This record gives sequence, structure tokens and C-alpha cells, in this order.
Amino acid sequence: MIPIALTLAHHQFITTIGLFGVAAASDAADGFLAKRFGWQSALGAILDPIADKLLLATVFVMLAMLRLVPLWLMATAVARDVIIVLGAIAYRIFIGPIEGRPSMISKLNTMCQAAFIVCVIGREQFSVPASWVAVMLGALTFVTVLISGIDYVLRYGRRAWQETKSRRTLAAGGGPKLT
Repeated sequence: MIPIALTLAHHQFITTIGLFGVAAASDAADGFLAKRFGWQSALGAILDPIADKLLLATVFVMLAMLRLVPLWLMATAVARDVIIVLGAIAYRIFIGPIEGRPSMISKLNTMCQAAFIVCVIGREQFSVPASWVAVMLGALTFVTVLISGIDYVLRYGRRAWQETKSRRTLAAGGGPKLT
């Protein structure tokens, strides 16, 4: 993440794309190997998505600082991730362990963000792809950021509500009767 931020800061866009590609490939390989060989852990389930979010947020912030992406799009993408992380922390503290599996819309959002980032950097370095592609990917990124953010809030909000409700029912003596 730091090397990518530094290459962006120094306008070394080809190196940035290479490092971003290596990060994406290693993340995909890590996920594949973890699932294929059962090398999953509770810590990995927490750290992997946080690392992904930090990488994307760092790149978005750097691109906004370079004025290559609109500030409002960077703020929206980063705010979504901050809300998700803070919500997960609150859920863990007040409710209990959280089983975080990304939804399909969240996976689509990650792909849109990555494609948009590569597109923006590619346009800056090589003037490719066409500007309408960057605009389309930016719009798609914005829409998927909003939908996936709302999806996370509703899904985990509902889980928290149901868990709290069942705890109240048990505490009030409404649970199973032992005879």
C-alpha cells in the first residue's frame, strides 16, 4: 500500500499499475489457496478485507490529491469503507463475533473500483482508454459503492436487531422451558 502511494505521489504510473496488479494477483491467489486448502483463519477473515479496503482507500485518496478523480467520488468510496469497518467493530463489541462474507454487490464494487483505478492511471499515463470509459467506470463505481454500502448497513443492522431481540426474549424468560 505504501509503495503504491509513493509511486503515485511521484507520478510513476507504470510502476503503480504494476504494483497494483501484483497486489490484486496476490490477493486473488491468497483467497484461492485459503479456500482450496482450508487455510482460512478467523484473523485472516478480518485482516484480508481490511487490507483490501486500506489499499483501495489509499489509492483513491492519492488519486484525489493528484486531482485525477473527483473529491466527491473518493469521499464516497472511503466513507463506505469507514462505515463498514466501524459497523463491524461496533457489531463485534456489542453483539459478538461477526461472520463477514462479501455479497455479490460488494465483490462487483471492488472490481469496479479496481477497474476505475487502472483506467484513471492508464488515461493519465497513456491517454487510454477513452474518456467516456473513465466516466462510465466512475459512475458505475459510485453506484456500486452506494448500493453495497446500503446493503452492508441493512444486512448487518438486521442481524444486530434480530440478535438483540432474541437476547431480550431469552432474558425475559421467553426462551425454551426446561422441565
